[in-house]
Amino acid sequence: MKIVLAEKVSPATLAVFAAEPGWEVLTHDQLPNGLPAALADADALVVRSAVQVDDALMEHAPKLRVIGRAGVGVDNIDAEAATRRGVVVMNTPGANAVAVAELTIGLMLALARKLPTANNTMHAGKWEKKSLQGAELRGKTLGILGLGRIGLEVARRARGFGLEIIGSDPFVSAAVARENGIRLVALDEVIASSDYITLHVGLTPQTAGVINAKSLALMKKGVRIINCARGELVDEAALVAALKSGHVGGAALDVFTVEPPKDSPYAEFDNVILTPHIAGSTAEAQEAVGIQIAMQVREYLKLGVVQNAVNLPSLSHEEYVQLAPYIDLAGRLGSFLAQAGKSGIEAIDITYAGALVDAKTDLVRNAAIEGLLQGSENVNRINAAAIAQERGIRVHEEKEESHRGGAATVLTIHLHTAAGRSHATATVIHGEQPRLLEFDGIDIEAPLEGNLLVCRNLDVPGVIGKIGTILGEQGVNIANFALGRERSGEKPVKALAVVQVDAPVSGAVLDALMTIEALLEAKLVQLQ
Repeated sequence: MKIVLAEKVSPATLAVFAAEPGWEVLTHDQLPNGLPAALADADALVVRSAVQVDDALMEHAPKLRVIGRAGVGVDNIDAEAATRRGVVVMNTPGANAVAVAELTIGLMLALARKLPTANNTMHAGKWEKKSLQGAELRGKTLGILGLGRIGLEVARRARGFGLEIIGSDPFVSAAVARENGIRLVALDEVIASSDYITLHVGLTPQTAGVINAKSLALMKKGVRIINCARGELVDEAALVAALKSGHVGGAALDVFTVEPPKDSPYAEFDNVILTPHIAGSTAEAQEAVGIQIAMQVREYLKLGVVQNAVNLPSLSHEEYVQLAPYIDLAGRLGSFLAQAGKSGIEAIDITYAGALVDAKTDLVRNAAIEGLLQGSENVNRINAAAIAQERGIRVHEEKEESHRGGAATVLTIHLHTAAGRSHATATVIHGEQPRLLEFDGIDIEAPLEGNLLVCRNLDVPGVIGKIGTILGEQGVNIANFALGRERSGEKPVKALAVVQVDAPVSGAVLDALMTIEALLEAKLVQLQ
């Protein structure tokens, strides 16, 4: 085996490969003819974030079997190109979870005890003891948004401080939360009840700007906010306004929408702690990331064991080409249900019919789960099933030879949630166009792409016209308008409209639609 370590790694990382008899290992400083030449007969490539592993680079690596990313993000790796070439792409999610959790707790303590101000005044030769009275964490309520690996690590440590811990995450079962001392609640309760709020969610259309003027207004006066996740989760202007008014008692920010931030509006506040995206930057975390990716790559090369892959290693190019439209369909249908269906997933049932019965459906299944868990951290098409299991979500699959509708090959997803059941069926037409066929018992044919307004209403005259009128008044252009009806016996009872529009609509547009008396629900679903 030949392993190319294209960027600097720790001696412990190198030792994992060096211990294998007969393996050739080239480090970043042993590539006299450049990386492309070194990859000509390489089996594995390990990178961090600097090397761009695109299709052109992979063209020089005909024997390459696996790319290991020592870290979480894989923006520098063309995973789709790797999949087409049959190359496994692995990353190391969770390796820095303890580091991030520890900084989060440290920032909470620093806010509570005004440590930065105390340090600054002492260095300035001042003794400001009276003005630096702090507060204890004991007895306060900590709200955690996002209960993935990092969120759970924060909770485990926070318990030792006597905090009451509440959390919100639609992708974690109540049992997992309970085992970690967390009371699972709705997002609104976390916002309204917490003395400290810490963010540990991925960036999605649903989580972007989750801390905004509206949510800030609902928070307790004096609330403190910690963000070690993504800068885009916080509406900067809204937080600054809340800090100026005194409604927010303090904030600790390790991440920013633009990094490094320029002319930060937070610089004027003594009660805001700013750190330069260092949550995962510990010697131990970097060491752990390197060792973990080395072990994953080694196990794959020796035993074929795949861990933390971001693509599918087991399909031939021909199989991948045939299955690709249905992989895409599954992701879209899962994402549709995640946004339009009920929240609080407890179990997932996936049914395949037609040509999918004889296909290798692991990636189809995982794409569906990935779509359903799109707001969860570090979920991808390979680790999706494992993450579902980790979060106490049961996944069941079954195959049936035919479907009651006219489509030959269809995919159906049934969700069992805390709020009830929800299900949808879809197919691919003309080999590339994803189509919704049914949603919660109502037959409908609608595109599964772009921006969709999903409206449920009583089946009475005038609703369609009012929807069109309001969208027109709001300057929203309709690209497609699909309708379906639910019947009780022979009499229509409820109806469903899936309206494809040219651009995402604002909350104000949804509010305007909800003024229609017969409209029961209006949701925006965003699909690629």
